[in-house]
Formats: sequence, C-alpha cells, structure tokens
Amino acid sequence: MENNDNGNLTVWQKLSHAFGPNALLNQDYPTYKFDRKDLLKTTSKQEYDKELLQAQQTYYLANQWTKIESNMYTQSVYYEPTRLASFYDYESMEYTPEISAALDIYGEESTTVDENGYMLQIYSESKRIKSILADLFNNVMDVNTNLPMWVRNTCKYGDNFVYLKLDSDKGIVGCMQLPNIEIERLERGMPAQAAKQNIDEPIENKGLRFNWKAKAMEFNSWEIAHFRLLGDDRKLPYGTSMLEKARRIWKQLLLSEDAMLIYRTSRAPERRVFKVFVGNMDDKDVEPYVQRVANKFKRDQVVDSKTGNVDLRFNQMAVDQDYFIPVRDAAAPNPIDTLPGATNLSEIADIEYIQKKLLTALRVPKAFLGFEEPVGGGKDLSLMDIRFARTINRIQKCMIAELNKIAIIHLFLLGFEDELSNFTLGLTNPSSQADLLKVDLWKEKILLYKDAVTSIEGIAPVSVSWAKKHVLGFSDEEIKLDLQQQRIEKAVGAELTNTATIITHSGIFDNVDKLYGNKSGSTANAGGAPPPPGGDEGGEPPPPPPPPGPEPGGAAGVTPESFKRNNLKILLESNSLTDEDSYIDLSKGKNSLGEMEAQLSKLLKD
Repeated sequence: MENNDNGNLTVWQKLSHAFGPNALLNQDYPTYKFDRKDLLKTTSKQEYDKELLQAQQTYYLANQWTKIESNMYTQSVYYEPTRLASFYDYESMEYTPEISAALDIYGEESTTVDENGYMLQIYSESKRIKSILADLFNNVMDVNTNLPMWVRNTCKYGDNFVYLKLDSDKGIVGCMQLPNIEIERLERGMPAQAAKQNIDEPIENKGLRFNWKAKAMEFNSWEIAHFRLLGDDRKLPYGTSMLEKARRIWKQLLLSEDAMLIYRTSRAPERRVFKVFVGNMDDKDVEPYVQRVANKFKRDQVVDSKTGNVDLRFNQMAVDQDYFIPVRDAAAPNPIDTLPGATNLSEIADIEYIQKKLLTALRVPKAFLGFEEPVGGGKDLSLMDIRFARTINRIQKCMIAELNKIAIIHLFLLGFEDELSNFTLGLTNPSSQADLLKVDLWKEKILLYKDAVTSIEGIAPVSVSWAKKHVLGFSDEEIKLDLQQQRIEKAVGAELTNTATIITHSGIFDNVDKLYGNKSGSTANAGGAPPPPGGDEGGEPPPPPPPPGPEPGGAAGVTPESFKRNNLKILLESNSLTDEDSYIDLSKGKNSLGEMEAQLSKLLKD
C-alpha cells in the first residue's frame, strides 16, 4: 500500500489514501525516528544538543498522543452495551405520540423545500460541478425522498449509516440504508473482530472503518456515509440522539399514566351502601343473613363451561359492587346511601408536569405538537420557533457535513480532484422569523449608517469609510472592493441612460407595425413624432412618404376596425417575422368568396 507513485495506484487505493490515516484528512500524528543517519549537520555542540532534545520531546509527545487517542476511543467499547440498550428504548419511545410527532417535526423542518422545490441547494462557481452534484443528489440518491428519512433516523438514534454503491467510472450510482444497531464505527487504534482477518496491515496504522457485526463485514471510510449528531463527547465516536435526554422522563410518564388509569378504573365507579336490619339476631347468623339478602340483589347466574349447569354459588366481587352492612337499630336513617366515586379525576397536574419536562427535553414548542391552539392566527408560532430554528440548524449542519463527504467521493471518482472544494451545500432555513430578524438588524444598521454620514451644518459625524468599517462591519479590503463596484455600477447606469440615443430602432415591434401600423411602417411615426435622423450618425433612413389619400368623392378611408376585419392575417412560424411570406392574407379569400356569391346570384336571377 505504501507507494508514492500515484500513477500506479488504482482509484480505490487513491480513495484509501485520501480518506486514510496518512493523507488528505490530516489524521496522522507527529512522529520521529531516531534511526536517521544525520540528525543535524553543525559544528556547534550546543546547537546539536538543542536539536537532539527537541527530537526527544517530539518523540515523547507523539507517544503521548498515541496513548490518549487509543484510550479516548476505548470508551466506545464500554459504551457499546449501553448503546444497544438505548436503541431498544428509542424503538419503544416511537410508540408515544408526542415523541413520534417530534421526530416527524425534526425531519420535516430540517428538509423544507425552497421556492424551486429543491431540498438541497448547491452553489458552485463551475456550472459543470453544479450539474454533476445536482444529478447525483436529485436523480441518483433522490434526496427529496431519502433525506427526510435519514434526518428522522439520525434524530431518533443519533446515528444513521448509509452504504454507498460506487463505480470507478460513474462515481456513486446508488445508496442503501444499513441497520444502525448492527453497525460499529472503529476509529484508529480500535481493535475489531473483523480486523483480525487482515494480518498484512497493522491495526494501529488503519484509519477509520466500519464493521457490520451480524455479517462480519468491514467497510472503508469512503464506503459508508455516517450521519451523526455530535452533542455528547461521552458517546464518541457515535452521535447523540435527540431522545437521549427524554429517556428517563419518558419512563416516568409511562408509569404515571398507568397509575392514573388504574386509579380511574378502581375509584371512579359509584357504589351504594345497603343497611340490612338484623334486630336481635345472633351474631353468627348475621353474616349468612346479610349474604342471603345481598344475593337477591347481586347474584348472577354463571354457566359452568364443563358441565353446562347453572352455578349460583360463584359470585366474584367486582370493583363497582355495592356494600351490605347489618344494622340493629330499626330507626337508622337512610337505609340506602350512595358512596361517590373519585371526585378528583380532573386533577392531572402531575401528568402535565412530567409531560412539560418531556417536551423540554425534546426542544419542540408545545404548540407545534397540537396540545395548544395557536392564538392570533398562528403569529405566536413564528415568535416561538426562533430557539427551535437553532435546533433545526444544528441538525442541518450535521447532515450537510456528511453530504459534503458524499459529494467529495463522487467528484474524486469522476476525476475532479482539483475541484473537491469548489462547491457549497445548503439546506433551507425553516424559520421565516429568523430571516426577518436578520432583515430588521440590517435595517437598523443602514439607518445608523445614514445618520452617521449625514452632514450637520456641512460636517458629517464620521466619514463614510469609518461608518462602513465600524457600523456595517466591512474590512479595509471590502471597503475598497465596494468602492470599485460602485464605480462600475455608475458607468453601467450612465450607459443605460444613454440607451435611447444609441439604439433608435430595436426591431422588436416590426411585425406589429407591419400588421397594425400606418403606411409609414412604424408606430413611432404614427403619433406625429419626427423620424430619427439618418446619414452617417448610424440612425435609420427616413421612411418612404405615405401613399396619397383617397380621391374626393371616393370611398372613405380605412379605419382600424375595418382594417382588422377586412385584412385579417395569420402569423406563421418562420425564421423571419418580417417576411411577406410569413403571413396569410385572408382578405383575398374573402374577396373571392364575394365575387363567387355575386356570380351565383346573377345565375339564379337569370
């Protein structure tokens, strides 16, 4: 693998070098070898000792870096069982409506389409690079369909692994979602079971790679797109789920809701107390007597499923069953009393408290989840989504980081190694309120700038350059560039003002003039304006004089209405819109029809 001649490397070896530990991504750490023949050629012993001490310190720091790097990512080995347990919790949390709606909101808000209907915006100075990336993301990977699912999966688990189908000539030709729970990310220096199969290359020299534990497959860093939300360094090298902070609150909410339902089913029904008069009956006979009276009210017939006989002995005590109490006082009031059910069923403050904490952990406004009706025509939502927009922007940055990697791999395989940074990807900002705040901020800056440069009795408070630098935040180079741009724009404005004297006849309305203009052939002259001067000045030659008018006593002149009616023409498709052959004169056909009609009438009269 260690071959400095790039001409002898395959495209996959070049990708391994580009995304490996010793190449473009600067993953290598400083090293020093004492087996060099010449440490320093000098005659000064003091300078030689200094260089030797510096080399020893560099070697010590390199070893320290290696130990720290290995120990830092060793925690992922201990985090792996916890990671699996958290994944099972995330799957269960999906069935809670609040959490499922929050995940949907994350995916929808992070992948809002722009006014052109695209989720992903691509900016590049090269039209070719922009067209290649647009074809990759819109046609090959179909981000308009896959990106919302990737974002939702990333927010749910904190990680999302996508396998890239690569071709040496066509670049990325497809993608496939991998199961998150079975993919393991192995950083440099981290051992893996699949890595034991590769004996040629030492494990400590291998860069980032991914391992599919269930299939015992190992992937290079450029084969997998790992979308992750970096929010907790204790879970590195994996991401942190948006549901991580809500796991404990979610369990408390489930327990509280179950307890509330049990309380409602057991305490809600009303019961009655029947007072049975037993007089001076012996104590041992009171209970059978009361039971016999109760059976007359509550005994139900139960059919034995084995024998088919009716069993009157089985009478299960229900939660809503009444009470029968013996009394010896015949004058006891209220022989039948009603015990009210639970009177505090509307008291759910404890549930609301836990639910509020759950929504706080999800960082989604409560009104977004449908628990409160928007007030004021929804205007309060635009005010509440400023902090939520920051959360969405953080998710978008994490997604764009991996989309950039996908674009770089695609351009690398197509041979655009010199233009790997000649593009910028972006996602639509879902918060209109955030954009309005930026507009208001710039309005205040411009007003302050105008007040700062406005003269007061001939003297401005500050100079224009000072105001641009300290109010608008321009640097010296930006001020100079702005002055140059303003000079160019003044020249362009002057040229636009002088357009009427340079371009006297554009030719755009020639076809209209030919149809509906006067006999001079120009609508400009129809209004009585003098014709443009001709000659050497570059203007148009004067139009021919108009034909003589009708003779006295003859037919009246042709009005625009009669002209349109009698000389109706149809414009045909042609390279030249001013040719005579481009029109069909229907008036000739109409005149012919008139002559034919006259001849027919004459024959019929004869």
